[in-house]
Amino acid sequence: MTQILKPAAARQARSLGAAVLLILTVALLAGLGLSSSGSFAESARAIPAPEVDATAATATSEVAVLAGGCFWGVQGVFQHVEGVTGAVSGYAGGDQKTAHYEMVGRGSTGHAESVRITFDPRRISYGRLLQIFFSVAHDPTELNRQGPDVGTQYRSAIFPGSADQSRIAEAYIAQLDKLHVFGAPIVTRIEPGHDFYPAEGYHQDFLAQNPHHPYIVINDLPKIGNLKRLFPALYRAEPVLVAAAKATN
Repeated sequence: MTQILKPAAARQARSLGAAVLLILTVALLAGLGLSSSGSFAESARAIPAPEVDATAATATSEVAVLAGGCFWGVQGVFQHVEGVTGAVSGYAGGDQKTAHYEMVGRGSTGHAESVRITFDPRRISYGRLLQIFFSVAHDPTELNRQGPDVGTQYRSAIFPGSADQSRIAEAYIAQLDKLHVFGAPIVTRIEPGHDFYPAEGYHQDFLAQNPHHPYIVINDLPKIGNLKRLFPALYRAEPVLVAAAKATN
């Protein structure tokens, strides 16, 4: 098992004490006869599809950039979505010179841990990606945090690449808030005009390569289960990996 653990602050590894705590948590859940995914299964929910979405597409490829806490889990979710042809972990919201893990982790760069999702709009729409983002990939009501990770680098954000994407995102957030789907206001920020910078290699495909990692077991594998449960027609068992894409180029 890799020793890299997701930090709540700017480090590539949690302290030994935090690692032990995570392992003890898994052991405690097992001792109580509970599934580690139980509470996450309750937090994920079916939500309405967007009323405003992209029109029929003729392009074969489009890009969405989304931020929803730790990029390990967000990347992992979208790698299992049909119609997605690539998902890369990285940073958006700040400058290129600060797009480095140690710097982003300080919470002062403006960056959010993000995922660049390349998809075929003929097979899956931008609005449908947002539906998965809000219902499975993260909790859009948590301000500047997700689960154990705290800071603006873990904020919920959408980085639209076009006016059309901005329009769809704004309309969908308004739709969900009007219906009180989450019982609390959505705090997701729409932040146009930012470039995306890929993260370091050791962050790519982290969920797929480390399925037994305590952080992944507790925080991220349940998201994959929820994707399969809530979107069975869009779930793909074999993830589309960054490593595989590089190997074919």
